[in-house]
Amino acid sequence: MLIFEYILLGFLVVCAISVSFSKNLLNSILIFMSYSLVMSIIWILLESPDLAITEAAVGAGVTSLLFFVTLKKIHAMREEGEEDE
Repeated sequence: MLIFEYILLGFLVVCAISVSFSKNLLNSILIFMSYSLVMSIIWILLESPDLAITEAAVGAGVTSLLFFVTLKKIHAMREEGEEDE
């Protein structure tokens, strides 16, 4: 189980570094979502289910949804078939 925890912690470090260097905003949001989901798994392993549920709901759910809506509003995310002007 200790090896699994180290793998998760390593994945968190990789996510934190890669979101800093990502040039694409959509990729940054997806990396942030995966960071939040892995963090919620770590909270479960630390026997703190209330924090795990909060992290999954707020971190991966609501915050990511707000990021997606913001990208759509600022026209940084385009729909399929939409051409550049």
